[in-house]
Amino acid sequence: MSLDQDLERAYGEHLRTERNLSENSVRAYLADLESMLTHINELGITEFSQLELNHLRSWLANLQVRGAARASITRRVVSIRAFTYWGAKHGWLAKDIGRDLVAPRPERALPEILDIDSASEVIAYLEQRASEDESPNSIRDLAIVEVLYGSGIRVSELVGLDLGDVDRERCTLRVIGKGNRERIVPLGLPALRAIDRWLNEARAKLANYSSGAALFLGSRGKRIDQRVVRDVVYEATEAIGRDLRLGPHALRHSAATHLLEGGADLRTVQEILGHSSLSTTQIYTHVTEERLKKAYEQAHPRA
Repeated sequence: MSLDQDLERAYGEHLRTERNLSENSVRAYLADLESMLTHINELGITEFSQLELNHLRSWLANLQVRGAARASITRRVVSIRAFTYWGAKHGWLAKDIGRDLVAPRPERALPEILDIDSASEVIAYLEQRASEDESPNSIRDLAIVEVLYGSGIRVSELVGLDLGDVDRERCTLRVIGKGNRERIVPLGLPALRAIDRWLNEARAKLANYSSGAALFLGSRGKRIDQRVVRDVVYEATEAIGRDLRLGPHALRHSAATHLLEGGADLRTVQEILGHSSLSTTQIYTHVTEERLKKAYEQAHPRA
C-alpha cells in the first residue's frame, strides 16, 4: 500500500487549511504517512480495512530498531494519530485505530552542573568583582548567584521575591512557585549576608517609583527581568574558564545534587525544590556513584 494521490491531496489540504500547518510540517506529516504505509505493505496489508493498531505499533518498533530517537518516534505517533482521526472522520478508515497509540515518554536530559569547587570559584569571582567595583550591579549580582545556588529556587521564583519574603531570624525565603504554590526555603548565611549588603549598600541607588517591594532590581529600578539574571549567571560561570557557560537552572540542579551528595534525603530535596512529585526529584537530581557505594557500605549488613 502506497500513498494514494487522492488521499495525499485530501489530507494535505486538510493540514494546510484546517490545521493551518506550514509546508514543511505538511511534508513531514505526509512523509510519516508514507513511511507507515510502506511498512504495513511489507507486512502484507494492502487495504485500509485490514489496518489494525498492532500494525502501527509494528511500524514504530521497526523505527526504533533502526535507531530512531525517542523524540522522533513521539513525533511520528502524534503525526499518525492525527491521520487516523482524520481518516476515520472522512471514510478512509473504518475507525480511529490510532486513538490508543501511546507516545513514549520523552527523554529528560539533565543539565550540566557545577561541581562544589567550581561553584565556590564562581562565588569567589563575584565576591572579588563586588569588592573591586562596588557598583550596585556587582553587589546585586553576587547576591543573586548566592541566593540561586544557596536555595535552589527557580529563576522565575527569584525575580518574584519581595523584600518581605526574606526571614533573617529563621534563615528562610518565602517563595511562590509553580501553580502559585507557596513554600518556605532554607537559605544559608553567606546568601543572607549578600542580600543584606545589597539592601544596605546598593538597592537604594537603583530604586525609584517603579521599584515597589521587589527584592532585586534592574538597572532602571524595575523588578529585575529573568533575562538579566540569566546573563549574570552566564557571565559568572564563563569567567572561571573550563569552557563553562551555565545558566540559573544549572545552579538549581547543582544545589540539589550537592544536597544529595551531602546526605540530604530525597523528600527534603523535593520540598526545597518545590516538586509536586518525588519522581520528578529522582529524575532531576542525580546521586554520585561514590555516594551510593558509601551508603551501601554503611547500611547493608553484607557489604
